[in-house]
Amino acid sequence: MENRYLETDILVIGGGSAGCLAANRVLEADPGLKVVIFEKGDIKYSGSIARGMDALNIVAIPDFTSPELYVKSSTLGCEGVLDAPPSYEMARRSFGLLKKLEGWGVYFPQDEKGNYRTLQYHPIGKFLTAMEEPDLKVIISTKAQEKGAMAVNRTMGLRLLMDDGRVAGAVGINVRTGELVICRAGAVILSSGGTARFGLPNSGYLYGTFDFPGNTGDGYVMGFMAGASLTGMEYSRRSMLIKDSNIPLLAITITRGGRMMDIFDNILMEWECHDHKKSSEAFAKGWGPLRIRLNHLPEETIQEIEDILFTTERPVQQRFFKGRNVDFRKGDIELWPTEHQLCGGHGMSGLVVNERAETGVPGLYAAGDVACVAKGHLTGAFVFGEIAAEQAARFVRSNPRPGRDSAQVDDVQKARDHRLSHADKLIDVRDLEYKMRRLINDYVISPKNAYKLNRWLEWAKRFEHEIENDTAVSNGHDLSKLYEVENILKCATFSAAAALERRESRWGNAHHRTDYPERDDQNWLCHVDIRRGEYPDEMTVARRPLNQHLPT
Repeated sequence: MENRYLETDILVIGGGSAGCLAANRVLEADPGLKVVIFEKGDIKYSGSIARGMDALNIVAIPDFTSPELYVKSSTLGCEGVLDAPPSYEMARRSFGLLKKLEGWGVYFPQDEKGNYRTLQYHPIGKFLTAMEEPDLKVIISTKAQEKGAMAVNRTMGLRLLMDDGRVAGAVGINVRTGELVICRAGAVILSSGGTARFGLPNSGYLYGTFDFPGNTGDGYVMGFMAGASLTGMEYSRRSMLIKDSNIPLLAITITRGGRMMDIFDNILMEWECHDHKKSSEAFAKGWGPLRIRLNHLPEETIQEIEDILFTTERPVQQRFFKGRNVDFRKGDIELWPTEHQLCGGHGMSGLVVNERAETGVPGLYAAGDVACVAKGHLTGAFVFGEIAAEQAARFVRSNPRPGRDSAQVDDVQKARDHRLSHADKLIDVRDLEYKMRRLINDYVISPKNAYKLNRWLEWAKRFEHEIENDTAVSNGHDLSKLYEVENILKCATFSAAAALERRESRWGNAHHRTDYPERDDQNWLCHVDIRRGEYPDEMTVARRPLNQHLPT
């Protein structure tokens, strides 16, 4: 295998929503800079949206809502565990983002008075703004590439390169051939998503996830190993979605008058879908499958929902429902809890960033689901992609180019070559992933307790040994899968360590400890952060106070 070497000013790892906006914004701010994007899939159709989107979940429209109201609403939704400055900055820039997307041809419906259509999604304030754009991913990836960003497709980030405490680029791996791609860069933006392949879906299918299945916590691990802090890793999110397909539905149907029902036809949700306590309780009592009912809605509303689901969200749904003889005008849509995941956009997990997208490691920035801008959704990915770009461009202009340490590349290459050896390795990487994710369900996710979490830490040691010594790799594709499995394992250990530290229950089923069943604001209204210790495999876990100060 031959190594591929690249030089750039700014390296973006992850070409999804945040990564495309970041690359575009760098080249808007300074067309003279060079931008390279490592993308695990193909940048045209990759990341969490992959195709289209039906809304920007957070837009503070002037004279209608405000950034201050959004911070108040999000604080309620996060049960108090929120840093105000990043969320405020996201909301402050959200309307400008909408206008920018509109200028690119993205359609946001308006009424006859010119008001944007807004829906109730958050505890207070109508911030969800409807969008109708089935080709959103193509639009944003094309914008970045037209300005000169170089997409290196099928390349997974493995390790950040360092130079005297600052980031100096990264080593990636081609997910088909196993060849290394070494890119020296003046700054790096991590935008590689959360950990979608975490808990195992009830279907048992490894890639049947709500989020992009290529999101395996790569950025969490790379940032941690470079010295950045992680937070909220105890928040393992699970949604009530379409049974057997794990496809989004609630924000599209409930906000338009759809009803979530239990088997006794009790209405659990209608018009608002931010509070999942009733649905979780009903399912736990055995009052499921829960269902979405639409047949009471006007025909034009049902047609609108179908149009969003079948063209913008995920077009495969049309075939899915047809195969099950589900007609929204006659029957209900069955729901089931999806797999657990770690995510900054829909959840509260990720690298600690401030309002400037800085991670605390010089030259390293984070945006999108890999960063903890709590429940920032697509707006957070877009806005913080742009913020990270602006800050990275400033950093590159004001600092000398980093040096190159070939020893770091040699370490990655030796580890890769060891995993490619075949002697006496009998475990298939897919079997290993299945078993590991099944045990994540058994020991890491809610309901949690100290015994179960500590049992996971014992299992993790065994899985580490099997990854390094017993798992067979016959080609580059299997090799990349093994790196993904290793990252899932590390993220589960991060999650277990943080959950052991947070000795209370909070956020419903996202962190429910049976040995500490009550919420305890007196001791735990704070962040739980994880950092790398003195040695590569050492973790330090600590509380961090909230930053609730809004900009003046």
